[in-house]
Amino acid sequence: MTGTVPAAPSPAPADTPRTAHDLTRIRRWAIIAWAVLMVVELSVHGLAFDRTRLIILLCLGLIAACIGRHRTMSVILDWAPFAVILLLYDWTRNAAQTINFPVQWTLAPEVDKAIFGVVPTAWLQEHLKHPEAAWWEVIVGLVYMSYFIAPYAVAAWLWLKNRMVWRRFAACFIAVSFLGLIGYTFVPAAPPWAAARCTAEEVVDQPHEDACMVEPEATEPGGILGPIDPVDDGAEPYVERISSRGWDVLNIHVAASLIEIGQGKSNLVAAIPSLHAALTMLLAMFLWPRTDRRWRPLLLLYPFAMAFSLVFTAEHYVFDILLGWALSAVVVWAVNLIDRKVVQPRNARRAARVEPFPATGEVVNVTEG
Repeated sequence: MTGTVPAAPSPAPADTPRTAHDLTRIRRWAIIAWAVLMVVELSVHGLAFDRTRLIILLCLGLIAACIGRHRTMSVILDWAPFAVILLLYDWTRNAAQTINFPVQWTLAPEVDKAIFGVVPTAWLQEHLKHPEAAWWEVIVGLVYMSYFIAPYAVAAWLWLKNRMVWRRFAACFIAVSFLGLIGYTFVPAAPPWAAARCTAEEVVDQPHEDACMVEPEATEPGGILGPIDPVDDGAEPYVERISSRGWDVLNIHVAASLIEIGQGKSNLVAAIPSLHAALTMLLAMFLWPRTDRRWRPLLLLYPFAMAFSLVFTAEHYVFDILLGWALSAVVVWAVNLIDRKVVQPRNARRAARVEPFPATGEVVNVTEG
């Protein structure tokens, strides 16, 4: 049977030049207002290390950037579920601390020593540590703290560029976070700074949090890791947690205090795998095919700089970092596989079922057989 049906109506006319100009001006003023808000927020409350606060601030910026470009509601529709899932992660992470699996105090240092012949954290602090923070420790501190901001800033940028790509990144982010949570829940492990404060006798029962962990140094210098022989005679002869002292060089003591307070409230035996390493490598791997070849070396520089920062400051062993990198590689591979095998074919089938109509207003012949 052959018949005629009218073509789909032409799309509504775009905003008039005057309206578009007004929206552009409003958007620019909104972005300026958001920038002022950020300056005030930073000056009053410091860096936004709290995940919820950071996401709220980013969403306000996205709403400002959406004026005249996207529906404002799309920010809420996309980011609210993302934020809720991450809040669930935070709650589950805290609950995981009550599960009393024995803590691994010697697994990671033994693996590191088997690979390198020495524990890299001890070697680096022996050769590079000074009594006071050197100027380059400012860079180390900035790299370490970037973990709390960079993934979310990249997520906001991806959302503005392409919401479908953002959703894929959000899926990777959430998967890495929850799989990491499973790892350090069932295989809790002490980081280098904790092993340097506790002796083998004090943690023979593999406790989650022993009193020795809050002491500045072990009853025996170096604890489980043993003493070190620093090149600088004035440096302490044991491994220390020094991830916050780079801020002291800048005389930003408030930032150092906030870091130390946050570290004290976190799960102290969540070293395996390193989420610092996993999420920074996730950024590099996810952005790699979307970045010009000239800038790709900078993508790899970031996770390697983070790895150095974590090992030197005694936050993680190399073993923790390698596991974090492997986790990100598996997640990116799995998400790409699902996208290629499931999502793209499904979208193609949906597109094939919809017969496009020209927008010219002419009559379209439809033949059914």
